[in-house]
Amino acid sequence: MATQLGLDLPVRPALGRDDFLVAPSNAVALAMMDDWLNWAKHKLALTGPAGAGKTHLAHVWADAAGARIVAARDLCDADVEALAKAPLAVEDVETIADDIDAQTALFHLHNLMAAAALPLLVTGQAAPRHWGLSLPDLQSRMDAAGHARLDAPDDTLLAAVLAKLFADRQLVPKPDVIPYLLRHMDRSFAAARDMVSALDASSLAQKRALTRAFAAQVLDKADKGGE
Repeated sequence: MATQLGLDLPVRPALGRDDFLVAPSNAVALAMMDDWLNWAKHKLALTGPAGAGKTHLAHVWADAAGARIVAARDLCDADVEALAKAPLAVEDVETIADDIDAQTALFHLHNLMAAAALPLLVTGQAAPRHWGLSLPDLQSRMDAAGHARLDAPDDTLLAAVLAKLFADRQLVPKPDVIPYLLRHMDRSFAAARDMVSALDASSLAQKRALTRAFAAQVLDKADKGGE
């Protein structure tokens, strides 16, 4: 019988195409990403709630397109001209809404890539029109991008996400743990990620197996604010 080892092992998320879990909530976005050679104006905005798979899908696309991936907040220190020589994904654009230097860098990057007809992927949680960018010219260019949205998960996808999160952490929960979590946790990718992280930390600290009773204990503690 498989048991969890009491070791603080590194988390290694699986970000390949075969690891991306396809469901009705993300199938349209995946199809749009696969059609990247035909993006209107060579750009696409990929959005969805925290933990919905934006980074995973960005890596899938980057592998297919030979693209680099950069965080929007890192653009201030980046060599924009060098970045603009190949396909590129810029993550979490809405996080630079109050950073005029990063916005200016993205604006120039966008224009250089548009002139070279190179594909640009940008990501965020809300739709681009809600990013609140303080540079009007950049906001208008983001608004003009095609839009692929990852929706909230159904039961089947959320169960698969939980299973993948456990596997990423090399954890083996008992068979009734995931069904129990589905009935009692907040229904979001972010909640799934946080719950698996909490179970990992607690089981390591207490050297407990990942059983339904233990999951209930951790979930109850989380509901009470970690008391």
